[in-house]
Amino acid sequence: MTVRIVLVGYGKMGKLVGDLAPQYGCEVAGVIDPLSSSHGGDASTERWRGVDVAIDFSTPDVVGANAAVLARRGINLVIGTTGWQKDEASVRQAVTEGGVGAVVAPNFSAGVVLFEALVGEAARLFAGQSEFGAFVHEAHHNTKKDAPSGTALLLERAMKRSGFARPIDVASTRAGFIPGTHTVGFDGPAETVTLTHTARDRTAFARGALAAAKWVVGRRGWFSMKDVLGLAG
Repeated sequence: MTVRIVLVGYGKMGKLVGDLAPQYGCEVAGVIDPLSSSHGGDASTERWRGVDVAIDFSTPDVVGANAAVLARRGINLVIGTTGWQKDEASVRQAVTEGGVGAVVAPNFSAGVVLFEALVGEAARLFAGQSEFGAFVHEAHHNTKKDAPSGTALLLERAMKRSGFARPIDVASTRAGFIPGTHTVGFDGPAETVTLTHTARDRTAFARGALAAAKWVVGRRGWFSMKDVLGLAG
């Protein structure tokens, strides 16, 4: 079955998702992005009738409004934009009212989902070693809007959930064209242990978003990439 998608946001990530869409059995119905020459109309336009999934890599200030309108129209959501959590309650309500599914993740890379699990286990092991402190450092390209990244905050939460109760220093770097690097470290008096995930390019995120788009069709509720990958407990 061909999945019809609308791209919300048509920057580097949106264009990459569009380029890779045919490999995943997806057809791009159009683009919602007033700043792009490819803009096909806002979220309420009739052009999107019959669209299955909206894939959002836009900006935090517009996610809430667009996602709510699309969900109430019966269009499933895949949201990779970060920094819009103040609007999450209203988007969740719209997803429920629209009877659709939403996959929401700060990072759609399969490797990052597995990395989070590894970080949680490491934090559990180091939690009982009081002389070790912990940190999270992330680096991205200089046009990324939010800092720290949504993935860095996800990793911090995973560490705390695993019982690491001491302070965790979270720091960010914005420079050049870095696709994304996340390092978690545990530092003791005479040694340091680090775990690092490095994205070589953005295709990992685009491929994950398209896999999520295929998966969410026909489902109802609020999901993460753990659900898509069958890792949810």
